[in-house]
Amino acid sequence: MRVDLFDFELPVDRIALRPASPRDSARMLVVPARGSFEDRRVWELSEYLREGDALVVNDSRVIHARLSGRRSRGELSANVEATLIERLDASRWRALMRPAKKLAVGDRICFAGHAGELEAYVEAKGDEGEIMLAFEIHGPALDTAIEQAGVMPLPPYIAGKRSADAQDETDYQTIFAREAGAVAAPTAGLHFTPQLLADVEARGVALHRVTLHVGAGTFLPVKAEDTDQHKMHEEFARVDAQTAQALNDVRAKGGRIVAVGTTALRVLESAADEGGKVAPYAARTGIFITPGYRFRVVDMLLTNFHLPRSTLFMLVAAFVGLERMKAAYAHAIESGYRFYSYGDACLLQRRET
Repeated sequence: MRVDLFDFELPVDRIALRPASPRDSARMLVVPARGSFEDRRVWELSEYLREGDALVVNDSRVIHARLSGRRSRGELSANVEATLIERLDASRWRALMRPAKKLAVGDRICFAGHAGELEAYVEAKGDEGEIMLAFEIHGPALDTAIEQAGVMPLPPYIAGKRSADAQDETDYQTIFAREAGAVAAPTAGLHFTPQLLADVEARGVALHRVTLHVGAGTFLPVKAEDTDQHKMHEEFARVDAQTAQALNDVRAKGGRIVAVGTTALRVLESAADEGGKVAPYAARTGIFITPGYRFRVVDMLLTNFHLPRSTLFMLVAAFVGLERMKAAYAHAIESGYRFYSYGDACLLQRRET
């Protein structure tokens, strides 16, 4: 499909720089398979669920992936900034760096802010401008050093307007976060509070956890002119055997699978076979969902409002239909909904096929 079909104009003042407080007070646009849109609040989510449904969340935890340091090459040195985007092994990360063009293989980098030394060298440079960093330490010691030296990696549309601060340490982390490895938050989960979870469970809805370590590619617009020409970024995903069986049992009994966020949806669709049976899964997924895709598992999706020309907007367009999703976004813009990571939510019912 032509990528320009997924473009839209968004007033800059619709981009949220801080989340709603409390989290579940954010607005929620309900988009049923048929009929009119409804303007509600996230705290009303349980009203749209029923006993026997399953709510699936992503438990990935955002790490302090943005690091400032000093590059050295012989007697020359310069300031650099790195955003870690993918763990390659116990001691190596793929990173986006500024200024990337001035970095050369073999350059050594010392990152500031760590009690000891956090040093790496440039092992390789990728075709897309990414840098492969090999650190001097590895494993849990490296994880700890990164947490001490780095800061929360806010999305570029927020970081370009303000710096990360202490409030973001809690604001940009879901209450489900426990598996460290994401460099961006699974933002639909940011809307949840203990009270909202209690309301959902009181409805007879079970909570299930999957993992997808969100990468920086989630913020990137599709640069190709046609979706067939786009190479999707890959991210590590996991569904354990117990969760897979529980979700299959829910579906067998007529319950619905409600994904909290496009990341949870992508995990489930990656783990399911053609018949919709979910299997244990622990691998990298590059699933790219565009209109025409036949959904196997997910019946409803709670998600935020996404960037134009992004793979995430393509996914929601596939879920409810492109024209209906465009109409929903037009309604949201006109009605003053807040967009992107710290913005409002929409609850989507999968269109009938």
